[in-house]
Amino acid sequence: MASVKLTDVKKIYDNNVTAVHDFNLEIADKEFVVFVGPSGCGKSTTLRMIAGLEDISAGTVEIDGVVVNDLQPKDRDIAMVFQNYALYPHMTVYDNIAFSLRLKKMPEDQVYEKVTSAAEILGITEYLTRKPRALSGGQRQRVAIGRAMVRDSKVFLMDEPLSNLDAKLRNQMRAEIILLRQKLDTTFVYVTHDQTEAMTLGDRIVIMRDGIIEQVGTPTEVFEKPRNLFVAEFIGAPKMNLISTRLEKGADGSFHVTPFGAHIKVDGEKGQELKHAGAKPQEIVLGVRPEHIVLSNANNAAAIPCTLEVNEMMGSELHLHVYTEDGTRLIVRVPTINLTLQERSELVYGKKLYITFEGKVMHFFDKESGVNLIYN
Repeated sequence: MASVKLTDVKKIYDNNVTAVHDFNLEIADKEFVVFVGPSGCGKSTTLRMIAGLEDISAGTVEIDGVVVNDLQPKDRDIAMVFQNYALYPHMTVYDNIAFSLRLKKMPEDQVYEKVTSAAEILGITEYLTRKPRALSGGQRQRVAIGRAMVRDSKVFLMDEPLSNLDAKLRNQMRAEIILLRQKLDTTFVYVTHDQTEAMTLGDRIVIMRDGIIEQVGTPTEVFEKPRNLFVAEFIGAPKMNLISTRLEKGADGSFHVTPFGAHIKVDGEKGQELKHAGAKPQEIVLGVRPEHIVLSNANNAAAIPCTLEVNEMMGSELHLHVYTEDGTRLIVRVPTINLTLQERSELVYGKKLYITFEGKVMHFFDKESGVNLIYN
């Protein structure tokens, strides 16, 4: 078991392109940390520098307190699972999993014990005599994970291991990785572009953009208190609605916003956070998640008139795409259990609706910098 520490780590390629800028992060022993961000943000490059598959241009990487910059991958005591499985096609599942153990000249009875134990944990015992071509994508990924498991490494690295699987299999494998983590009880560093994987798997999430860390936090922290507009839009599906409006302050010191002419008070914890941050009346970008917007009626002073454009039936909920009188487009998530069949049938293109939301669910971002006002 081991901690991982990256200090001022940079990756600069020969064409003077900087892929990772001054990356600083400490990963605790047995922690599950997920690097997430759009393609090209530097997350896989960072993982490969930890593994020793990419040279480090500057800074240091430590594993269990030892600087490993100049160590070969085989000497870093890490195990890695790749996106493309990287299995030997001419070997059986058993031989694929046993390969690294045999390289170490481990006695065959110990190899057998480790391979069969890993296969049992992963549910692939019946496939040990098959070749990879006879397996499904999910089964191949289990073999790749098993090959990493038997090494008993200090750190487990996973580079988008589920991206080649279909949606149903991804959900299943995600649950299996959670169970695997509980059984292995080791340090995990996991890379994905899928924010759902990040939110469900990670103890902490590292959100990256253009080689820079935008925010590090627990899934709850990055969802409920995004540091800037990038994080706010990236985390959550459907993504957060963004509205240009004005933050106002009353004579009693309380805040309110006026989106589309509605008057919505900022109350509770949100109001206290704004006061503590010293927020002033200003033009802002207001963020509201689709699940926090509700249908309302014309008599509500906080109601916003809009027109229904698209109604997506998602099973347990509807995703209503609406546009306001000034053309701003918003998404509203409505649980189907809250509507009668008659009400659902009336939600058609062109339907006039009223929506609203409470002050306690709002997020406030500086119009120029995009920074969340509570962090200013």
